[in-house]
Amino acid sequence: MPNIDDLRRILKRIDGRSYNAYHEIRGEFELDAFRLCVDHVQGDPFASPSKLRLRVDQSFAQLPAELFDNSVRRLAFEDHLARRVRRAARDCARSGGERKGSGKSGVVLVDAGGQEVLKRTAIVVTSEWVEVRLEVGLPANGRKILGREAEKLLCERLFAIARASLVQPPADAARHFVDCIENQEAIRDQLSSLGLIAFVADGSRLPRESGASDRPLAAQNVVAFESPESLRVEIDLLRPVEIGGALRSSIEGLGVREGVTLIVGGGYHGKSTLLDAIERGVYPHIPGDGREWVVSDRGLVKIRAEDGRRVEKVDIDAFIRNLPQGRSTTAFESDDASGSTSQAASLVEALEAGASGLLLDEDTSATNFMVRDARMQALIQKQHEPITPFVERVRELHESLSVSTVLVMGGCGDYFDTADTVIALRDYRPLDVTEEARAIAANASSSRQMEAANPVGEVAQRIPLQGSIDASRGRKRVSIRTRSLDQIEFGREEIDLRGVEQLVDRSQTRAIAAAIHFAAERLIDCDRTLRDVLDRLDTLFDERGLDELDPFYRVGQHPGNYPRPRRFELAAAINRLRSLQVRQSEKRDSQRGPTRKTARR
Repeated sequence: MPNIDDLRRILKRIDGRSYNAYHEIRGEFELDAFRLCVDHVQGDPFASPSKLRLRVDQSFAQLPAELFDNSVRRLAFEDHLARRVRRAARDCARSGGERKGSGKSGVVLVDAGGQEVLKRTAIVVTSEWVEVRLEVGLPANGRKILGREAEKLLCERLFAIARASLVQPPADAARHFVDCIENQEAIRDQLSSLGLIAFVADGSRLPRESGASDRPLAAQNVVAFESPESLRVEIDLLRPVEIGGALRSSIEGLGVREGVTLIVGGGYHGKSTLLDAIERGVYPHIPGDGREWVVSDRGLVKIRAEDGRRVEKVDIDAFIRNLPQGRSTTAFESDDASGSTSQAASLVEALEAGASGLLLDEDTSATNFMVRDARMQALIQKQHEPITPFVERVRELHESLSVSTVLVMGGCGDYFDTADTVIALRDYRPLDVTEEARAIAANASSSRQMEAANPVGEVAQRIPLQGSIDASRGRKRVSIRTRSLDQIEFGREEIDLRGVEQLVDRSQTRAIAAAIHFAAERLIDCDRTLRDVLDRLDTLFDERGLDELDPFYRVGQHPGNYPRPRRFELAAAINRLRSLQVRQSEKRDSQRGPTRKTARR
């Protein structure tokens, strides 16, 4: 195999030549215990950076096997190493001065995460080696190769980054990171047996730095979370871990119970902040985030209204029926759904995908979908109102389908009649006001009438039609582009994900786009329901990882940057693809609710 001196000779030879001469460096080069693999060379300095892999033998890296001896610890350790690589690349760039060259010349990128910890393709750790997948901008002046700068970058700087991040990392910091993530997942695995859908630890710092940042608000500006005694639970940890400066083997906090939970209170008292923490708690968080001990069931899905979204043959009959002109609600379709119909469709689609619980905030919900009070009922008779409001279905969803709901509600007491638990936020502190709410409901009963004419039925399963999901554009067989966290260009279509609030990483959106194409090419057929497609994707991710998502992937090469998406955001993206066509399965889902096993994937 060529060594690093061979790479130096190539770079010296092509110095000053046209940029496409960089293709001569494709291949593998060795340096002692390191192997540099140049898998893809960018077309010009302004194109997406080149794809490289850097592998280090375990005999040299000496990574403790205990840090990756099961799937959860491996996920956490690989995430920790990716963050170390990112930090080392930034430190190396600062110490080496400004990058020289045009476009992306000299940039070194690794797909490391934010506050959440996700399974990624960025780092792979085995018993024999550790490999980091990088994107590197090859230096050029205009379209002329800067060979000497490339030599410094590829033959010196990359190896310095690897030595600083992948070789014998500080064991204590790595172990604390891994233990913290493993304990979060252990708490998550205990929720069902405890009758909970979420847990919020005492001492958590829930507020974020700003609306544009997921980083925690400075500690001096935060009221630490303190659970009410009546709702406090204690959960055993899998491994002792340092929390608040003390080594702990268990942790106390608010247990959000299965059923219907209301979060109430005045404006600006922290209602939506608590819901947001529960919403993001479906992912493990890094130590020090403030929300690392906010742990939610993996199957919780945030639902909101989305004016203008497309809906394709969704059975919303439990919530909306008898539309004007005889329009179908058992197979409702619209290119421009209203707030209420879009929210009803999103809710049913979440159930179709296997959601175990729903999260709603009145601020982002359609008012007429949530409630219809007695005065409006008196003015507009039921025969002229197609909407059965959510207040009439929330209890039934739990009792009939085992689907729990957490709802932020500050303006309608009609939900008191449906709630198992009512939590009030006052000055950012939660109080258990369940009994008070029940007394109010009993003494000042609502005069609104129940209008639901039909029970919530089995979840209608739909079969995506082959050919309706097409990533081609012009002469390109595959044209997929992630414009932002919430915008995908898929073939000739745009997928708008602004209403899908549990996406946390732009790379996650990229993985969703690639997974849709993968499913269309290999999984969708005339008999396979959308839920079955999601199940098969989960099995693929569990057994073979994410490498195969790249439409142009070749075994043993850089697979692209993909964190694992949840099945619910993947289903949401498919449902928002405007070209999607489906037919409803003759057999409906006979489950009384999603299994926890399905939801956890």
